[in-house]
Amino acid sequence: MKKTHCPKTGPVRLVLTLALLAGGLLAQHRTMGLMLHDSAVSDGYTLFAPMPYTVAYLIDNDGMLINSWSDARVPGTSVYLEESGLLLRTSDLGGLNWPSGGRGGRVELVNWEGEVTWTFDYSNPAHCQHHDVRSLPNGNILMIAWERKSSAEAIAAGRKPYLAPTFLWPDHVIEVNPATSAIVWEWHAWDHLIQDFDPTKPNFGDPRAHPELIDINYLGTSGTPRNDWLHTNSIAYNSELDQILLSVHEFSEVWVIDHSTTTEEARTHSGGRYGRGGDLLYRWGNPLACRRGTQSDQKLFGMHDAQWIPAGLSGAGRILVFNNGLGRENQPPGFPYSSVDEFVLPMDSAGFYHLAPDSAFGPEGPVWRYCAPNLSEFYAAIISGCQRMPNGNTLICDGPAGDFFEVLADGRKVWEYINPVSRFGPMQQGESIPPGANSVFKIRRYPPDYPAFAGRNMTPRGPIEIYPQAVAEQEPAPAEGLRLRVGPNPTARTAQVVLSLAAAAPVQLDIFNPAGQRVAGLANGQLAAGRHEFTWTCSRAPAGTYLAVCRTAAGTQATLLTVTR
Repeated sequence: MKKTHCPKTGPVRLVLTLALLAGGLLAQHRTMGLMLHDSAVSDGYTLFAPMPYTVAYLIDNDGMLINSWSDARVPGTSVYLEESGLLLRTSDLGGLNWPSGGRGGRVELVNWEGEVTWTFDYSNPAHCQHHDVRSLPNGNILMIAWERKSSAEAIAAGRKPYLAPTFLWPDHVIEVNPATSAIVWEWHAWDHLIQDFDPTKPNFGDPRAHPELIDINYLGTSGTPRNDWLHTNSIAYNSELDQILLSVHEFSEVWVIDHSTTTEEARTHSGGRYGRGGDLLYRWGNPLACRRGTQSDQKLFGMHDAQWIPAGLSGAGRILVFNNGLGRENQPPGFPYSSVDEFVLPMDSAGFYHLAPDSAFGPEGPVWRYCAPNLSEFYAAIISGCQRMPNGNTLICDGPAGDFFEVLADGRKVWEYINPVSRFGPMQQGESIPPGANSVFKIRRYPPDYPAFAGRNMTPRGPIEIYPQAVAEQEPAPAEGLRLRVGPNPTARTAQVVLSLAAAAPVQLDIFNPAGQRVAGLANGQLAAGRHEFTWTCSRAPAGTYLAVCRTAAGTQATLLTVTR
């Protein structure tokens, strides 16, 4: 272990030293962590959960860790921080019943200290929660889930036999009350099908004449029959309209459904605030799916993270979506590229959507779009997300690359952070990141005055990434006759701190957290010449970069230690 020299000037100096080690000395070699921080960035704290790892992280705009939450499993993709301070997370329960991307099965609420306060499992051979969840103002939680239909059931509903795999997994939405763990509302896509293949089967009709219904024989983005027929990947809620927005990946459409219905009404074509029962109130992005357009009319391409822009923000009431571009090579300019699109719903003041009898759902296109100046330089075929900021900027997550960045309305980047965590935990600054190793489903940023932060310790704990020992080589030479080593590094449970002295001397050996606070004292008194080994138990210490500091009359020496979770 290389060492760095620290003068005896106390915790404040240690914080400064750590900041220099973490940020300044190797800026020219950075491959992860904070890459750009412009003064035009929107203030706040960013939450993300690396898909291959079992920890969710909250960082500030300097890329410093504020809090982390460990899990026994990798995420079922989504994670949110509620105003109550509880983390709403999904977990992948695994198993062979649902071998598809986005699988979850478990939804939990976790307090700031990492204690699970509520668990809801929705995974068995008949159904499985996947991808996304969203809390409602009343505290209930909306969840996307698959349900299993046999090939025989699919054919009985009008699916063409050669398009019916062994099983079909249509999506449904459930609303769960955490106080009772009861399902209090449901909507099923299976209740709103249409087909024009077999007139002897139910739901026979013209899909073009009924865009409020779902064509059971539409193949979608993949172009081939697949079990995960719809692959809905995000859910959002509008409390003013009492409507739900779904991002339906395989159809390359966003769908709006009525949440004001009862579960019974949601199975039918009437009832609820808008009188349509559980039928689609609105759909947009790919008129091919309801036979009201051609391939050239397609606007969305395998998109993710569709959402209403909240009231009080620029574009309030509009839809913001990460338009992945999967399949967009079939349109000019002839290759796939990703964009973040903002569009206006064709809706009246009462929340009703309007469609001419023989036209595709509007609008013609987005009112605002972000894409790279060179289109081909920004393409995320899967996952990814976006969010409108209070200052009008837009926060974007390039999911496969683990690249988070914020842009102005004109597209200029003002902040960038690259997720430094792979399936093995935090990586070392400067090392190359293998493609897909640090993927993130999507991110969310919360402003400094967000209620969840009230009364919390928001002191930065240092960077998540590990800084190489080469940093220490740029510091002044250590005191003569003193050698300090720490290992294993990184560690999750215990660290061995080894001190070697050329001569007997009074020694003070401490561990400091990234805030410069002393968290452990390992030695304080006269030590004989020779090798001394101390154990620091850090199993309960928050993840972050710490300093082991040894003070003697000859000088002070410190070395970095990273704690992972």
